[in-house]
Amino acid sequence: MPSPSKTNASADDMEDELIEELEDFDKTVMRRAHLARDYMAYSKLQPYYEQRRAVVSKIPKFWPHVLENHGPMEMELQHRDDIVAMSYLTDLWIVRDAKEPRAFTAEFHFSENPYFSDPVLKKEFKYVPAPPEDAADVPSSEPGEDGISEAQLEFDWDKDIKPQSIKINWKSDAKNLTKQHPRKNEDDDEEDVLDPGSFFNWFEHADDPKDLASTFEEDIYVHAINYFLGKGPNGRDEDIGSGSEEEDEDEDEDAESIDLEKPAKKKARH
Repeated sequence: MPSPSKTNASADDMEDELIEELEDFDKTVMRRAHLARDYMAYSKLQPYYEQRRAVVSKIPKFWPHVLENHGPMEMELQHRDDIVAMSYLTDLWIVRDAKEPRAFTAEFHFSENPYFSDPVLKKEFKYVPAPPEDAADVPSSEPGEDGISEAQLEFDWDKDIKPQSIKINWKSDAKNLTKQHPRKNEDDDEEDVLDPGSFFNWFEHADDPKDLASTFEEDIYVHAINYFLGKGPNGRDEDIGSGSEEEDEDEDEDAESIDLEKPAKKKARH
């Protein structure tokens, strides 16, 4: 009869083997399947976004109303100048990278306005694969039968995506919102933002400390019609301001103890 210690060791070895097999299955089969599904969805949905684009272009102030009804964006558009500038927004469009669709550029189209001369402001999240520690470990970029490559399986948003910045052509210093409301960081640490200042700092700074990439790509852009209709999943709280003055005072006191500018924890992106 085998001793208990040998039996436990065999069970542990078997468990390790099963875990290794499970992890390998997840990577080689399930992750590939999910990724292929997501890539197909990007392609299948594109014509519908183009149709939506044509329809909403007929609705005055569609995109400003979308942002107005998005609760978290109230925190980003904290200055009246930002709100007025964004009222000239005529279109929000996502352009995906042909090689890696999870990388994208968010295009903000504006009508003539008193703030800047650019008809389009872009925020690019550029695909720049991180070099492996060992040159021999470079994953293949050749797609398999399912259209997915090893490089795409190894994709990591934090490592492989580099947010870009642009220079906005402001019409005057008085209308330069990033100069009037600059971003303030803790000891010049780009990732520790004390005050984001104007929303337009997001374009002129490369980093994305509040992960607005997810906010626009996965939420606002996808659910734009629902937000316009006031039914979005992260809609503005319609009950704000409906309480008594005493309740409002209590809420103000509570707000003082909360760091409202602290960036929310980023969602894992795959």
